[in-house]
Amino acid sequence: MKNLFTLIIFTIICYSAESQISFDQLNLNFGDYHVGFQHTVEYDHSRTYQKKMQWDHEFTSRPLEISLWFPAEKSAHSERFDIANYLEILKREEEWESLPTEQILNWFAYPNTVKNRQLLKEKTKAFHFANPIEKKFPAVIYAPSYEASSVENFAMCEFLASHGYVVIAVTSKGESHRRIGREIVKGLEAQTRDLEFLLGRLHQMPNVNTKKIGTMGFSFGGLSNVLLQMRNKHIKAIVSLDGTIRYNYGALKKHPSANVLQVDVPFIHFAQKEIPKDILESDKIDPKLNTEFLFYNELKYSDAYKIRMKNMTHMNFASLDIFLRERDKRQDKSDREILESYKVVSEYTLNFLNAYLKNDEKALPLLKKKAYSSLLTIEHKSALSTPFTFRDFHELAKKQNYQALEKLFENVKKSHSRFEIPEGQLNQLGLQLVFNPKVSKNGIAIFELATKLYPKSGNLFDSLAEGYLFIGDKKNAIRNFKKSLELSPSNQNAIRRLNTLK
Repeated sequence: MKNLFTLIIFTIICYSAESQISFDQLNLNFGDYHVGFQHTVEYDHSRTYQKKMQWDHEFTSRPLEISLWFPAEKSAHSERFDIANYLEILKREEEWESLPTEQILNWFAYPNTVKNRQLLKEKTKAFHFANPIEKKFPAVIYAPSYEASSVENFAMCEFLASHGYVVIAVTSKGESHRRIGREIVKGLEAQTRDLEFLLGRLHQMPNVNTKKIGTMGFSFGGLSNVLLQMRNKHIKAIVSLDGTIRYNYGALKKHPSANVLQVDVPFIHFAQKEIPKDILESDKIDPKLNTEFLFYNELKYSDAYKIRMKNMTHMNFASLDIFLRERDKRQDKSDREILESYKVVSEYTLNFLNAYLKNDEKALPLLKKKAYSSLLTIEHKSALSTPFTFRDFHELAKKQNYQALEKLFENVKKSHSRFEIPEGQLNQLGLQLVFNPKVSKNGIAIFELATKLYPKSGNLFDSLAEGYLFIGDKKNAIRNFKKSLELSPSNQNAIRRLNTLK
């Protein structure tokens, strides 16, 4: 049977209470696009892997089970997906390819009830064998929960695709085999590398706007999708569906790449409802989990949103679990309340992505609007201005073709009084430019600014002299080599150059 160990100590203990919902009862406001779906297996040949039922010492390249939803052209050859098709994918991801179809529900801890068997036949919004629309769309990388399927949140993924997003997901699994187990940091790294593989895949797809990529993670995936953004500036927005970033920020901090100051893109987190006091006590859960959110508190350069869903427990954020999982009698709300809340989470996610990936001016006010007070509470904090860096200065200098750099520096200092340019960075940039014949004059301009900012630096005058010498201006080369020698009498390069030039 599937190993149901989970990182989050308060994950729901299931009690018998049959679900009575259908796909249409989600009542999601799907968009105007038809939704195409593909599932493929690709391989990361830089890593090795061993299937769990392979009882030998043979390793293969790491297989990645990739699910893709996208805006599509509807055609006569397209086939409508049903929920059973998604469970067939789950079966393959769990490396039980030969498992009889009638065993799927039992095998993966879903009640094998009449209602669930009927639910499997329900059609979703996705079409297999549909062709992508030949247009560039923003994209979302979905990070599943702990050891979970790439299709665990198929309804949300279909919903986003219908509104003009390419959504891509990959199975959550361990470093070298299917299970993560208790190797949490290794599992975090493994999932993040898988997400980086997807990022590379998106850059190869003609229907993706690679400047507009966000990430969405549920539960454990809400750690790895944050780490993904910390390591990759291609990611422009983060959605966290009750992500473990709230409950086990310490696991992320143990990773050597983790740095909260690197999170400089919009962030939104949806949290489950407060865990009842009797469950806190009986399950020996720290009450701070209801109130603390250290990662959110430490965010400085991110436009951040914190939303508490009043009627959702942790497992209610994944569509497969909403449909098929048993309810927790101790704290789960009614099906109607759960579905209503899932719809609201989907709408807020769409508005968030529209605001920050599509620059939709109408979406941001909707995101900040105090609505659905019976369903949620929302907090927002604006990003602080990120420190102005030499890279920022260089971009401005480049835009004005390296002209009037002293004036540019003065203007920047008025807005960013603490801004300074390290001497070494100016010297390196100047040399990179000056020895390129196409932009040598730009390098000279950088060195002229540098010697104004550091008038006592013999090294900068020496570099400026080398630049003039490279472009054939011996007069200015001699003048600056002499200035360098005045400031640094032991400068052997200047001595040699002057002797040669004389």
